[in-house]
Amino acid sequence: MKKILLPTDFSNNAWNAICYALEFFKNEKCEFHILHTYTPIFYRIDYIIGGPTFSAVPDKGVDIAQAGLDKTLVDIKLKYKNAKHIFKIRSAFNTLTNEVKELTETNIFDFIVMGTQGATGAKEIFLGTNTVHIIRKSTIPVLTVPSGYEFKEIKSIVFPTDYRQSYQKKNLHILYTLTNTLKAQLTILHIKEEYDLNEEQKMNIKVLADHFKKLEPSFVEERGKLMPQAIHEYITENKPDLLVMINRKHSFLERLREKSNVDAIGFHIAIPFITIPNNQQVPDKNRDEKRDSVTA
Repeated sequence: MKKILLPTDFSNNAWNAICYALEFFKNEKCEFHILHTYTPIFYRIDYIIGGPTFSAVPDKGVDIAQAGLDKTLVDIKLKYKNAKHIFKIRSAFNTLTNEVKELTETNIFDFIVMGTQGATGAKEIFLGTNTVHIIRKSTIPVLTVPSGYEFKEIKSIVFPTDYRQSYQKKNLHILYTLTNTLKAQLTILHIKEEYDLNEEQKMNIKVLADHFKKLEPSFVEERGKLMPQAIHEYITENKPDLLVMINRKHSFLERLREKSNVDAIGFHIAIPFITIPNNQQVPDKNRDEKRDSVTA
């Protein structure tokens, strides 16, 4: 059974990401953990020492969090009836990025699914602060859903690469399993910024071809273009359903984050995308969770 972490701030963007996740994993047995974090507007010494339990000040965050999580769960059960899915809700007195880090250190989650922006997201910003931090620090794959994007069947997946760095087999296995499960067409997209390939790049092409041989992927080459604009043009022209990237130094995603203002780069990714960390860890299903959960 897959375990999926769904952070929410109760915004429309967060709800849209939850809906996408439930559709994306509709054919798989999943345990969804819906997470909301909160912090007080003003920090007090008793909050810092022990959190709201040790504070004499009534903590509205607790009530708001619980009410929001309860409503989210009710909304899910009204809209989605899937016997393969079970849900747990959790709230935490913590920042979102710290809580996600602490939870995923237990290695029990297979995916994090979240929106590109939170409640305060501005249209001119491609990725919200929390999303950027979680993608950058996560040790498990993160599925990010653009604001307002409605689920549709995944028929085509694009995997951009420059062939400059070799990929770990466990990372490629995630992409292989995903493509095979979804029965999608995989396109390996090479943005050729140099004229000739070196020997290492040629070797990496062979590794990818051998690893994905049974999936019969398409190898596409875009010459004379630079990332990230080349990726944007490919997505616009070919309309794939999902973008998958390995999150490593100097990657397309890193370049995109360096210019996250749409006015500067002229676009944002308009389709859902999965980032697989280069330090991907295999979930240890035998370890206990750090936090108590409420099962619904």
